[in-house]
Amino acid sequence: MINRSFLLLLLPPLFWAGNALLARATAGDLPPVALAFWRWILALALILPFTGRDLWASRGILWRHWRPVLGMALTSVAAYNTLLYLAVQTTTAINATLVGTALPIMVLLLARLWLGDPIRPRQTLGMAVSIIGLLTVVTRGEPARLATLTLTPGDGLMLLASASWATYSVMLRRFPIPVRGFTLLTALIVLGWLMILPFYLFELSLGYTVHLRPMTLGVIAYTAVCASLLAYYFWNLGVASVGAPTAGLFANLIPLFTAILGVALLGETFAWFHALGGGLIFAGIALATMRRR
Repeated sequence: MINRSFLLLLLPPLFWAGNALLARATAGDLPPVALAFWRWILALALILPFTGRDLWASRGILWRHWRPVLGMALTSVAAYNTLLYLAVQTTTAINATLVGTALPIMVLLLARLWLGDPIRPRQTLGMAVSIIGLLTVVTRGEPARLATLTLTPGDGLMLLASASWATYSVMLRRFPIPVRGFTLLTALIVLGWLMILPFYLFELSLGYTVHLRPMTLGVIAYTAVCASLLAYYFWNLGVASVGAPTAGLFANLIPLFTAILGVALLGETFAWFHALGGGLIFAGIALATMRRR
């Protein structure tokens, strides 16, 4: 049967889909590194009053696990989001989504090599069905569109971003840190923000600045609360429950949710390929997450 983890893991791709739409809408006012920098400052300001005491009390545990904590901060807070924002500056949404299909495969292979997790037939079938659904959405039901795609530097950055998130997802299972979820997230935010800082200063030196408008402030607020704090928390819970390979399949929901949000917020048309692709994506995820009674 479908368990609670299925519902938990629906939320991160929904939040990240909204993040992608808003980031594209404010690309001229929010430079990529600046967006990553300020979203985590606000997220830290919101979470620290509630986790600061426990973070200080857990400092000994975090220090004993400093290597995996540092690696998680690098691959999640610092690298993934920054690379993603940089990628969409020079690649199309379709290209970025297609490159993102490598994420579940990367997670599956890393979990096999690093954790010794078996690659089960149900997982493989679920991944295949989910990817077919994803391709249906991004090609708008026309496979010939794949032949017209050209590679850009952003595609390489998107591949690095996917590899970074896959590594983080597997590290969550490989190195369980015995602290509360939000406490660990606070530690990752602090370390990841420090890693982003020099790149933000370099971006400023090139003349890229944030244009403070209601829209840009709203985007920073959304990315800090929904795409950062809530999405990361639910993702970590899901990975701990179902494992990194199965959780990785949920990344295929991002383009579907992006299309649905486009219909709701931008007045775009919901077409047959959205319904077909979405049904296949959910079917593939269900195959990988359903448990026999």
